[in-house]
Amino acid sequence: MLKNIGLHRKKLISLGIAVIIFIMAILGYFFIPWPFSLSASSQTPSNSPWGVDFSQSQAEYFGLDWKETYSAIINDLGAKNIKLHTNWNAVETEKDKYFFDDIDWQIKQAEKNNVKIIFVVGLKTGRWPECHTPSWMSGLSKEEQQVQLLKYVTKVVERYKGSKAIINWQVENEPLFYFGECPSWYYRSDDFLKAEVALVKSLDPTRKIIISDSGEQSTWFGAAKIGDIVGITMYRNAWTSVTDTFGFGTYSFLNPVTYMRKVQIIKKVFDKDVICIELQAEPWTGAPLMESSLEEQAQSMNLKMFKEDVEFAKQTGLSKFYFWGVEWWYWMKTKHNQPEIWNEARNLFNTSVIPAQAGI
Repeated sequence: MLKNIGLHRKKLISLGIAVIIFIMAILGYFFIPWPFSLSASSQTPSNSPWGVDFSQSQAEYFGLDWKETYSAIINDLGAKNIKLHTNWNAVETEKDKYFFDDIDWQIKQAEKNNVKIIFVVGLKTGRWPECHTPSWMSGLSKEEQQVQLLKYVTKVVERYKGSKAIINWQVENEPLFYFGECPSWYYRSDDFLKAEVALVKSLDPTRKIIISDSGEQSTWFGAAKIGDIVGITMYRNAWTSVTDTFGFGTYSFLNPVTYMRKVQIIKKVFDKDVICIELQAEPWTGAPLMESSLEEQAQSMNLKMFKEDVEFAKQTGLSKFYFWGVEWWYWMKTKHNQPEIWNEARNLFNTSVIPAQAGI
């Protein structure tokens, strides 16, 4: 009897040790630096590793002249890579009546200045409320809404697929990440997302499709299964809401190795490249930015934090980064005489490559 108890105890101890070793191995893999290598195809930088996300609606939110802002991004800042966020509800305010003039202008400016565009198309394309649903859609059934969305996507791709500026289509923005005010059917299944991707591929088989996902709150497997390229976010200073009126700022405990290992897994398992399509470079406050003081904004983004985030990004091993917040930089520069981040970014865009990462 005592012998059996002793054996059982030894088995439990052995199991406990094995579990601890397993947990330590997982933590070590994702958090402790050690030499690694990825295939050259995924880690060879292009001429410029840096780009920006641009949203016309966000520039307008800050009270900026959006054309002036866009032109300054290209001509003063020197950005040669832009991820273009477009809103369905601004293009098709009335059913079957399309207004493409603003997007046409943005694409033409990119073509004139040899700027490369990632075009975000779909219903959820970034910036609150994330899903930019036309008001006339509210009375339609789920099936009718989806038909209209596919019709809109078709119009967009057919209109712009001939542009030399566009290098990739991004179908939706973080479509697998539950965030934003979207129709009730949007997150229930990835079948419609797959149909969107298939549609875009059929209309333009020449360009790879990006599917984006949360860099911090996802394994990226879902995005890798559907897209040709995985686009991830990188946020280090976030606002965590407890209630509608109460929350607190959080600072990411993740380090560059965490992203590096996940990139390695995606490459090994799916043979897909990973790029950072949102690198935080604007404040994340409890209230909307225009309702937050500059002092409060500076707590989650300032020149020091910007520089730290750039160095953090360089150490992840990724080769492409699109800054999230260029409209805020320009607002701070032109409306508040605080051009420090804009100027720092301008200097950064003169850097052609990120040195290859042999380890960290």
